[in-house]
Amino acid sequence: MADRDAELARKGRKVALLIAGTGVFWVLANLVGGQLGLDNRTRALFDLIALAGFVLAIAMIYQIWRARQNDQR
Repeated sequence: MADRDAELARKGRKVALLIAGTGVFWVLANLVGGQLGLDNRTRALFDLIALAGFVLAIAMIYQIWRARQNDQR
């Protein structure tokens, strides 16, 4: 049981890093895009990449939640 808890904690840390990294990427992409004068189409691509990162994080959180639910039974 302790091994399973350690594995879930490790996955939780990965999700936290993914969320933080995606947020930092998104903010920097908007700042750099504005400074370089990138067109809206390119900046929207960065927005979509960040959105994909957040959706991936939500999917990973759901998997962790389901694993915890299965352990409680």
